[in-house]
Amino acid sequence: MAGSTPGSLTANGAHAPVRRARSYSPWAEAWRRFRRHRLAVAGAVILVIMALAVLIGPLLWQVPINEIDFSAKLERPSWRHPLGTDDLGQDILARMLYGGRISLAVGLAAMLIAVVVGTTIGAIAGVSRGSVDAALMWLTDLFLSLPQLPLLLLIIYLFRDSLRALVGPEIGMFVLIVVVIGGFRWMPVARLVRAQFLSLREKEFVEAARALGATTTRQVTRHILPNSLGPVIVAGTIDVAAAIIAESTLSFLGLGFPPDIPTWGRILYDAKDHLDIAPHWALFPGGAIFLAVLSINYIGDGLRDALDPRQVM
Repeated sequence: MAGSTPGSLTANGAHAPVRRARSYSPWAEAWRRFRRHRLAVAGAVILVIMALAVLIGPLLWQVPINEIDFSAKLERPSWRHPLGTDDLGQDILARMLYGGRISLAVGLAAMLIAVVVGTTIGAIAGVSRGSVDAALMWLTDLFLSLPQLPLLLLIIYLFRDSLRALVGPEIGMFVLIVVVIGGFRWMPVARLVRAQFLSLREKEFVEAARALGATTTRQVTRHILPNSLGPVIVAGTIDVAAAIIAESTLSFLGLGFPPDIPTWGRILYDAKDHLDIAPHWALFPGGAIFLAVLSINYIGDGLRDALDPRQVM
């Protein structure tokens, strides 16, 4: 019948309205998938709480991080000192809140360096052919074969004093640690991006763009790179966790930030000689590192499932 609404006929002959399938944008679909990953959501909530605690906490708990009180040294958690005190009577909660800013900032900054460098090298290798691709992958394999922890220790030992004198102890060590950790974390990202580029550049939509006269730069920026960001985001979350562990390792070995800058790793290093009489001193920074890394890893798992088009959820 002309002008009638399309649909199936009901028992009385009337047209039933057609139910259209609800459509989602790619990012809305990814968010819907991510919400169904309960551990990833729990990890995101815990990480947000920790980030808010280290950002807002020092404004609420205004105890100086270097205030020494020998009459209160090695006290267990109490109302006066919720996380206890160290061997100098310094409040561990205040030092934890201050150090958490540095530990999380190191993880994020090192991740950005690793992702930017790795994406750039991987994209150039994936687009190029022949000697350029071979040279970049040879460089990547060379960095992968290097022993990372001894080189980290050597570079920091050689350059920390000069950077401290140049820009100050806190900024100098922050820049050095971020650059060194990020400089040794870009290789997996580069190989991942290269593999994505090699696969995507032969797809039909890239071939169509090439046939319509799109330049190589436009093919990369408009078609290939946006479709390869899913695995890069997942790799970035893993790099945040790895950078936090690396900074904590360096601080625990005594080559990270100086003693008056209390990162979580530095607090652990200071507590190692008092584990028998003051276990709380090491328990809280160790638990913070554990929760942060575990939460980020669960977020990475959730993003991997959410951004995988083959995953059915």
